[in-house]
Amino acid sequence: MPVTTLDGHQIHVNDEGFLTDPSEWDEDLARILAAQIGIELTEPHWKAIRFLRDDFASQGETATIRRVSTVGGIPVKELFTLFPQKPAKKMAYVAGLPKPHGCV
Repeated sequence: MPVTTLDGHQIHVNDEGFLTDPSEWDEDLARILAAQIGIELTEPHWKAIRFLRDDFASQGETATIRRVSTVGGIPVKELFTLFPQKPAKKMAYVAGLPKPHGCV
């Protein structure tokens, strides 16, 4: 797996730029990753990211947008506002997790 450095953080990524080791993630890195895709993180963003990280820790896979909505309690419409166009993919990227299954 390739290794890249972002703002002093050395991280392992796959060919799409997703972290391959979620333990390398921290909130500072999340801000850097979000900025790369044009997102400035606010508290509603953090709610989604923290849900994803906690859910990944218990489930062993990245939650789909439907799961974030139903279990995490964040409406799908809000997720599209927070993470425009491809919310599941963008949330996973910023949260330092693999793309959800079924995400193109």
